[in-house]
Amino acid sequence: MSTSLPAALAAQAAEITSPRSTGFLLVTAVLAIAVLLVLIIKVRLHAFYSLVIVSLLTALVAGIPTGELVGVLTGGFGSTLATVALLVGFGAVLGRIVETSGGAQVLADTLVDRFGEKRAPLALSVASLLYGFPIFLDAAFVVMLPIIYTVARRLGGSLMLYALPAAGAFLMMHALVPPHPGPVAASGILGADVGLTLVVALLVGLPTWYVAGYRLALVLARRTPFLPVPELLGTPSTDQPRPRFGVILLVLLLPLVLIFGGTAANTAVTNYGVAEDNALVVVLQLIGATPVALLITSVLALLLLVVRPNRGKVGSRLEDLVDDALAPVCSIILITGAGGMFGRVLTVTGIGGALADGLNAAGLPLILAGFIIAVALRVAQGSATVAGTTAAGLLAPAVTADPTLSALQLACITVAVAAGAISFSHVNDSGFWLVGRFLGLDTATTLRTWSVIATAVGLMAFGLVWILYTIVS
Repeated sequence: MSTSLPAALAAQAAEITSPRSTGFLLVTAVLAIAVLLVLIIKVRLHAFYSLVIVSLLTALVAGIPTGELVGVLTGGFGSTLATVALLVGFGAVLGRIVETSGGAQVLADTLVDRFGEKRAPLALSVASLLYGFPIFLDAAFVVMLPIIYTVARRLGGSLMLYALPAAGAFLMMHALVPPHPGPVAASGILGADVGLTLVVALLVGLPTWYVAGYRLALVLARRTPFLPVPELLGTPSTDQPRPRFGVILLVLLLPLVLIFGGTAANTAVTNYGVAEDNALVVVLQLIGATPVALLITSVLALLLLVVRPNRGKVGSRLEDLVDDALAPVCSIILITGAGGMFGRVLTVTGIGGALADGLNAAGLPLILAGFIIAVALRVAQGSATVAGTTAAGLLAPAVTADPTLSALQLACITVAVAAGAISFSHVNDSGFWLVGRFLGLDTATTLRTWSVIATAVGLMAFGLVWILYTIVS
């Protein structure tokens, strides 16, 4: 998510020091996750309540002062929603517009006609790979959902057969490839060249996507019981003509163009000395921010796909469409925020820091130490961006102290850290809840599918980048 979040977390963790021992905190974390899984899977308590209750109890047991308790809980909840709520909200509206206008059907028909029915999962995964390049996983996945839903309805297969390969593609792009915040932040902290990091990320990421994000996803999808398509985004309208393919393509590509523009402006300021107050830079940075890009796109979609086909005679249709889009995702947004709350509690207790400090002092090879530290932080607090950024910060002194490291080796270490940060997604990861709930999965099924793919992506990417690191050393 936001690259400023790790600094905020570190500041809060420094202010709130748990009086408990490291061993006690680690046991507390394990028990908290176990209790959470029991409440959700066995007791069948709603995930929102389960996460809030376990977060509160964990904070108390870990010794967070009662005067700071509410601030920690609401801070974790609010910081997660500050990014996720806007992305999911605008993404859900855009998805519903594309679905109800018949645009998803147009795209689905085009994909199936070009690739064939048997290769429809591959077509969706490739499309997600491209779409996920500049856009965060949360927003990109929500926008792609209507197309995934429509292909599943048309071909009659389980939703998992089409959704999991797309999710695997988004995972790889979000985890490893700049301009996503985790690898970008880690590159800056470790002193790696972002362009070279991008090249290394793609070298290891593309085979990782195909094996762990696509092929493994198909295996898991076929082993999962049939999953029908949910009605979260509604059904196509029958009282207006289908939109043209070019219009739908414009609506889907516009966020990419805007976000690419913002990224280019940031790069120009950082690497080429362009003034921050340059008028073009200011405009590109504004409209290239992901929430703003999705806002602009969703408004344009309303005009092109709702207002224009009805010649302006929409009545309450615009209001109803947005209400219908937001209502089903409110629960998802709350659960995602509660997942962020649980992650924040685990962070400020010092659990992740204790694990990372121990690993950092173990004398492991730099690339292996970076990967393991990132995995430990990921398991402890949930956020891939926080895990990668914090792991890079802990590793930075050792990297700086080794003048023999080449630019390519630094890029490999950065990608290794990013790979560790995406592994072992579980119940304290907001993305775990977002994807699971949009697909209509229960918690156990999400663990058997999404978590397995995330871990496979991380492990395979690390294995490949370690081989590359060894070759160039």
